[in-house]
Amino acid sequence: MDTLPSEHVRFGAFELDLSTGELRPTEMPGPDNSAPNKVLLREQVLKVLRMLIEREGKIVTREEIKNRLWADDTIVDFDQSINATIKALRRVLGDSVDNPRYIETLARRGYRLMPPVEHLESAPETALEKDRERREQSAAEMSENAARVQENVQRQISPHSWKAALVLASAAILIAAGYISWRHFRATGPPRSQKVMLAVLPFENLTGDPNKEYLADGLTEETISQLGRLNPEQLGVIARTSVMGYKHKYERLDQIGRDLSVEYVLENSLRESGDHMRLTSQLIQVKDQTHLWSHDYDYPVKDILSVEDDVAKAVAREIRVRLTSQQQAEWTPSRPVNPEAFDAYLQGYYFFQGNTDKDADMAAKYYERATQLDPSYALAWVGLSRARNWQANIGLMPAEEGHRLAREAVEQALALNPNLASAQAQMGRIELVVFDWARADASFQRAIALEPENSENVALAASSAAMLGRFDEALELNRQAVDLDPLNADSWGSLAETEYFIGRLDEATADCKKALELKPDLWRGNFSLSRTYIVQGRTRDALPEIALVPYELVRLFLHAIAYHALGREKEADAALRELIAKYSKRGAYQVAQVYAFRNQSDEAFVWLDRAYVLRDGGLNETKVDPLLKSLHNDPRFAAFLKKLNLPA
Repeated sequence: MDTLPSEHVRFGAFELDLSTGELRPTEMPGPDNSAPNKVLLREQVLKVLRMLIEREGKIVTREEIKNRLWADDTIVDFDQSINATIKALRRVLGDSVDNPRYIETLARRGYRLMPPVEHLESAPETALEKDRERREQSAAEMSENAARVQENVQRQISPHSWKAALVLASAAILIAAGYISWRHFRATGPPRSQKVMLAVLPFENLTGDPNKEYLADGLTEETISQLGRLNPEQLGVIARTSVMGYKHKYERLDQIGRDLSVEYVLENSLRESGDHMRLTSQLIQVKDQTHLWSHDYDYPVKDILSVEDDVAKAVAREIRVRLTSQQQAEWTPSRPVNPEAFDAYLQGYYFFQGNTDKDADMAAKYYERATQLDPSYALAWVGLSRARNWQANIGLMPAEEGHRLAREAVEQALALNPNLASAQAQMGRIELVVFDWARADASFQRAIALEPENSENVALAASSAAMLGRFDEALELNRQAVDLDPLNADSWGSLAETEYFIGRLDEATADCKKALELKPDLWRGNFSLSRTYIVQGRTRDALPEIALVPYELVRLFLHAIAYHALGREKEADAALRELIAKYSKRGAYQVAQVYAFRNQSDEAFVWLDRAYVLRDGGLNETKVDPLLKSLHNDPRFAAFLKKLNLPA
């Protein structure tokens, strides 16, 4: 490579100080319309950009990049690493692979810088030297802290298989990375009374093996879970659903910051070579895309670290994030987990995110295997309970048997760890099946007390509060769930349902539409929007939404009430007859809703009683359902609420 006449250059709309790695856009104003935002490039990105600048429009081959960046590296997955580095460079430049303005890809050869390079005499006056000194000092502190954390962890080492051991190790180390960096952004971020928001981006699977996707997804979930539990009063962690929307995408960090309302992101990747694995983690400040901390961790087969909780607590001590005495008491000491069981648990979790009958069965098989390999693994029992409940609800096993097995599994989890938030939340779901609202509500409240940052549990608590008529509390919890998981269509849908129940129909309509924008195939979004339109008196607007609902039972129910509202009684009667003929067991509550909407009270109560005998899940809405409004003044309605253990 050629020697550059100056360490300060300009190309296109950017100026770069090669001595510090600071990239400054020359055209885009900063947030206060003053100086442009600066970006501190990480080492590998800076090296590649320097190579492109040195060549000034001539090709830089992939082989040259490999030799410059990884000459002595034991990791040999260079193609994936080069691709990731070029992606990162394109992102900070705001460039596109399809319509490039800065970096041109020459197929199977390499890359070249497109705009001309201007060599400047000197860098503009900045605080670079002070920044550099501060970063070096901060890096030294981080390294020292990381060493102490790893020393604490190494005491827990025990011989297990390498694959699951790596899973345990990687989640632990990334937690350490994020929280060692907390010392930095606690000083530079908002005041302590204001929560700092962080997004853990999906692990990028750079192993070249698609079968490792479950590992990458599991690591993402574990890291979010651990970080979210440590100090929720000061650190908010965006939930999994929102960040997984960025999987296999490469959005600009400033866009991610706007989408999720976060100040920091933690980027992660996983690579593999022979008997080595490399985990890379880097903490980035969104506003100027400064890399505050980054590190690579290489693991040979023999290396084992401990489970995540011990590391999180060790890091908390290092950075002096204080836990209250109550939190300390409730944080059950960690115990070693059988690595093969942990691997089976991650496989189960991967399939549980699916949406097919096969996914349900596979999730149950892997969760069951995890409990067999390690009967004391509480999380695996929770997973098995959820999978059995899923199988029962979609008819893959008899409902009574499935719910019994689900209860037995979650009871086992709670016996092992009563302070496991996911177990408390699952017990709440099980209690709803038997209409024990008070115990279900208590379980959901306990779950969010243990994990305030878990958006799924917060949404469950919101639904429970709404079903019991505590609408102010429900709305507050719904909005909290949306804040924690802003790109989760289900969170917006849950908020819309609460608004529907309390009669805020315009808001419900808007939030249903927001849910459908985020996930156009969200069938509950079309269902909720249709139902809201009908109650609003906008029934003609409901018809096209009903057509998009994929389940015949729900479509028949909606058509029965929509056609009645439009005065098309023949079509309404036909839809109701077909609903009863085909779905008298699975749709008993929906039949009761249709009769109540038609002001046929006697028939409505007959079908409510049938729904009660069948333990129909729709009965959860009985107290607040607008479609049952015609029954409210009937003495039988208060008696039925009492039968359901619901307050009148």
